[in-house]
Amino acid sequence: MFKGHPKGLFVAFFTNMGERFGFYTMMAILVLFLQARYGLTEAQAGDYYSWFYFAIYALALIGGLLADWTKKYKLIILLGQIIMFAGYTIIAIPDMPLTIALLGLFIIALGNGLFKGNLQAVVGQLYDNEKYSKMRDSAFMVFYMGINTGAFFAPFIATGVRNWWLKSHGFLHDGSIPALCHQFKNGTMADTSQFADLASKADLTGAYKNNLNGFAERYLDIFAQGYHYAFAVAACAMVISLLVYVFFNKSIPDKEKAIVTEVKNEKTGAAITPIFVAISLIAASALSFNYLMDNYKLGLAIGLFLGFASWIFLSSTKDEKPRVTALLLVYVVVIFFWMSFHQNGLTLTFFARDYTVKEVGPITFLFFNLESILCVIATIGGIVMVLGGNNDKKKKIIGAVVTLIFGAFCYYLIGTYSANNPISPEVFQSFNPLFIVALTPLVMGFFDLLNKKGLEPSTPRKIGIGMIIAALGFLIVLVVSIKLVSPYLLGGVAPGADGRVSPYWLMNSYLVLTIAELFLSPMGLSFVSKVAPVRFQGLMQGGWLLATAVGNKLLFVGSLLWGKIELYMLWGMFLFCCMISAIFIFSIMKRLEGVTK
Repeated sequence: MFKGHPKGLFVAFFTNMGERFGFYTMMAILVLFLQARYGLTEAQAGDYYSWFYFAIYALALIGGLLADWTKKYKLIILLGQIIMFAGYTIIAIPDMPLTIALLGLFIIALGNGLFKGNLQAVVGQLYDNEKYSKMRDSAFMVFYMGINTGAFFAPFIATGVRNWWLKSHGFLHDGSIPALCHQFKNGTMADTSQFADLASKADLTGAYKNNLNGFAERYLDIFAQGYHYAFAVAACAMVISLLVYVFFNKSIPDKEKAIVTEVKNEKTGAAITPIFVAISLIAASALSFNYLMDNYKLGLAIGLFLGFASWIFLSSTKDEKPRVTALLLVYVVVIFFWMSFHQNGLTLTFFARDYTVKEVGPITFLFFNLESILCVIATIGGIVMVLGGNNDKKKKIIGAVVTLIFGAFCYYLIGTYSANNPISPEVFQSFNPLFIVALTPLVMGFFDLLNKKGLEPSTPRKIGIGMIIAALGFLIVLVVSIKLVSPYLLGGVAPGADGRVSPYWLMNSYLVLTIAELFLSPMGLSFVSKVAPVRFQGLMQGGWLLATAVGNKLLFVGSLLWGKIELYMLWGMFLFCCMISAIFIFSIMKRLEGVTK
């Protein structure tokens, strides 16, 4: 996988893997934590969630500016890691008020802004060398695997810590109970029968029999404490990432760049001064506010993006403008992709919690337990080694042995599971990174095969194809949602077994969305590093992340509509956004392909 690549990619891979493990440990449970600890509605939790996701990427502009200005990319990355660790430490403290929790999230977002875009920039710098330039796309796919290797384990660890803490205090996990506890406490529960039934099943000791008030208080407290300890795991992961980076960052380049502090407008000869930049930012923001007075927060997000677009366009020279324009057009597509894709941590998690069965059979449970899913992965890996196209008999024998050993262990585990095994909604978020890690070598091999035949699509064309595939991912959940009762008709009552569907619907949706992500996200990072003007490398990576930030701010659209429209209409909206974006990017394909030559 790393063969032929510079050593710096190896360092960036593991630095990113540790940081992303911590990040996704937190993200797997964040929206559910906000609801369980503070009693927030889906719309309120979604608003905080989308603002956090917005800040994570928008603050990358600051990181990019600092790195491009100081030329100290490696130092800015290190500062980002230290700041993120401080943020994780804050949110790991139990019983903190919402204000302190939000402060901790902001600190994490700030650290991530210094870290993420600049690490991507230095990966691109590794491939500015002509010796490695042709491997740029594959390099970013390998780098992307680092992200998702860490992200795969995160949901299992987060739910494992939470469930362990619950069980050690005499409770079982049930994702429906926290909302019911809050309804009971605030007096909005019309019928307590469902709550009483679920409480009796979750109370292992029977200590709260006929004491629903005591159960609600204690269950919420222990439930949320378990999440705090999961956040502590994220802090530990940041320490590991930091140590890897500190000891091995010598393999990452210290790139000196000529930075022009003032560029003249080619047509008028007028200098692009900071005052002119400020005017463009204010004008763009005012435009957004004018059209979005009913949602000033969204107006602020879009205003920031338009301001950045104005700034970078006006600051570029005549030769740089075609490249900058192409990147800005791709950023527009990115906004709608991430608005749709990152519903996996929001509305798709609500769907997993409220509309997917709570218990599964022994075979399906193989995919919801860390021990067993690792065995499944090893078994499949062994099969791939046996059936691989090479004639290496030694590898085939090793593959056969691995298949037999781990296949037998899978069979043994199936025998130890009961007919009905409880699953946690957070675990569904592990499927996306699992599929990323599993499919990346296949997609890389597919592109390599096409390349040898002279048929490999250009990087912009891969992005357009990715948007079409993403639309198909939402089509899957749309189809199964047609028969489901929408949230606004449930009246706060959790759906029964008859109102829930097989987990395979959501798993297959994640599979298709993952394929779309592989066509779009690493290719987008590669496109930015390839096309960005030399003096704007950090800033244009920050622009990519800012576009991602605006898409993440739009996440609230899903949670806002969750209890107001039919489920199939919600998924249909995201499907429509993906298809319109695909049509747009293919309409400007010649321009995008032109700047990559």
